[in-house]
Amino acid sequence: MTPPDGPEKAGAAFFKGHGLGNDYLVFESGNEWMLDTDTIISVCNRWRGPGGDGIVFLQDRSEDPFSLRMFNPDGSEFERSGNGLRILAGYLAGEGLVGGDPFNVSVGGDIVQLHVLGRYPGGRYDISAQMGQATLGPGAVGFDSGALDAKGCIDLGTAGKFVLNLVSIGNPHAVVFPEVWQPEVMGEIGPLIATHPAFVRGTNVQLARVLGEGLVEVVIWERGVGATSASGTSACAVATAMVESGRAKPGVLEVRMEGGSVEVTVSPERELTLRGPVQEIYKGSLTSGFMDSLG
Repeated sequence: MTPPDGPEKAGAAFFKGHGLGNDYLVFESGNEWMLDTDTIISVCNRWRGPGGDGIVFLQDRSEDPFSLRMFNPDGSEFERSGNGLRILAGYLAGEGLVGGDPFNVSVGGDIVQLHVLGRYPGGRYDISAQMGQATLGPGAVGFDSGALDAKGCIDLGTAGKFVLNLVSIGNPHAVVFPEVWQPEVMGEIGPLIATHPAFVRGTNVQLARVLGEGLVEVVIWERGVGATSASGTSACAVATAMVESGRAKPGVLEVRMEGGSVEVTVSPERELTLRGPVQEIYKGSLTSGFMDSLG
C-alpha cells in the first residue's frame, strides 16, 4: 500500500524530537528507502525500528515555504500535527535553515507559520505555530449527524452516550466534556469514537474538564496512534471547544495533558496559536541492513 499522494523516497538520516512526550521522526527526501504503508509501520515500530508517533517528511529543504507530508505510525497520511510541526521547526533551527524570524511550511494543502521563539541549553526549544482558523460542526469534520440521537448524543452502547463538540484544525476532532470525570474510560470510548462509521475519515478524540479560569485538563486518543501523552492539534481543538461552549473566553488558555502543558491562544474569530516546548532527542541513520529489510 502507498500513501494517497503516491510513494516517495527518503534518505537514511533522521532527527527525533518530542513535544511533551509526543515524538516524531523527521526524514528528508533521498534515495535510500521508499515510504509506503509497510515501511512507515516498520520505521515507527518502537521495538524493531527507531520508533515514533509518526513521521514528518521534508520534501525539499530549499523550498519556500518548506513542503511537508506527515504520516501516522499505522502508515496512514494525515493533515497536520501541532507537535510534529514544532519538532520539524526544532530540526530546521538545528540545521541552521531557520533563525529567529517566523517562517512558513506547506502541509495538507495549507500554509502554517512557525516561529522558534527560544533555543536553550540541553536541546530545548520554545516554538509556536499559527494553526489557522478552527471550523466547527459535522461538515467540518466529515461527520454524518444522522448518527446522533434526539438529544444530540452519540450512542456507544454499554459505554454510554456522549455529546460531541466537533472541531476541525485542518484535521478532525471530537471533544467530550463528560459529566463525571473518569479519564480511564478513554481506553474504551476513544477507539469507538475514533473509528465510528459516522466519521468519513475517522477522528481524534479528547476527554476534557475545566480546572479553573483558562485552564483545562485533557486526555487524548489520537487517530492512527491511540492513547498519547500530548497532541498539539488536540490542544487547539479543546481550547476552541472551551470558547465555543462558553466554558472560557477568547484569549490564552493553558491545556494540561499527561505529558505537560501548552498554551493555545484563541481569537474571537477562532484563529489559533499553539505554543510549547520541544526537546531534541537524537540524530541517527538507518543502516543499510535495516533498509534492505524494509523490502
